[in-house]
Amino acid sequence: MKTGQIIKSISGVYRVDVDGEQFDAKPRGLFRKKQITPVVGDIVDIDFETHASGYIQHVHERKNELKRPPVSNIDILVVVMSAVEPDFSTQLLDRFLVIAHSYGLSPRIVITKKDLATDAQRAEIERLLAIYQHIGYDTQFIGKDDDVQAVFDAWESGIAVLSGQSGVGKSTLLNSYRPELALETNSISQSLNRGRHTTRHVELYPRANGYIADTPGFSALDFDHIEKYELDGYFIEISEASEYCKFRDCSHTNEPKCHVKALVESGEIADFRYQHYEQLLQEISNRKVRY
Repeated sequence: MKTGQIIKSISGVYRVDVDGEQFDAKPRGLFRKKQITPVVGDIVDIDFETHASGYIQHVHERKNELKRPPVSNIDILVVVMSAVEPDFSTQLLDRFLVIAHSYGLSPRIVITKKDLATDAQRAEIERLLAIYQHIGYDTQFIGKDDDVQAVFDAWESGIAVLSGQSGVGKSTLLNSYRPELALETNSISQSLNRGRHTTRHVELYPRANGYIADTPGFSALDFDHIEKYELDGYFIEISEASEYCKFRDCSHTNEPKCHVKALVESGEIADFRYQHYEQLLQEISNRKVRY
């Protein structure tokens, strides 16, 4: 019996890294009965049938987990957006950040394609990133001439997951970091202003102090697991300000003496962030109850 970490999963076969050695393993039938599905990032115990393959006997408890894409035990979640093609969107960024926080992750922000942006676009993105930095997010704005190796290696140790919509350059970043991977990349659909999916499974690749994962791009973000009363906790600055609202269950919409709205009016909370909070709150409030 050996203990290792799942680094790849395709068609029910799991590649497990055990102290630098890799083995293929399948889950025991009892996993199906217990409705347990191993995912990339899991720490597992494997029992060997041959020197190269075996069966997963036990999945260790996960410290965190993303449902879409399925990956566990994440140390760093990197939300990747592009400056152009597709155009940078604070609304989409905030939605990714909310999803990250809802799973107990502390995301950082990387904006790509700086070299393709105009001077005016770069200036506006830098202005917006300064707002996110003030809130408490680590941000990086990079182009094709930047040292991607230094960017990745500067992150904390452990599993770093790249997430973001298709076409923002996640696979391109990995190709710059590890050219031997030769990951497939595709051009942007001009009519839709978004990328076509190129990554079809989650896989962990070694980096200086851990792993990095390229994940399938998102075409939609699912907020079904988030309740409306939780949402303000996923906007850092709104969560901090809410402690000073008159009502403990303040939704920061129509209540009197709302400290959040006061800070929006004074400019201490960015108006666009508050608008995105309001929009998401409305979406969550209006969704149909599922039985």
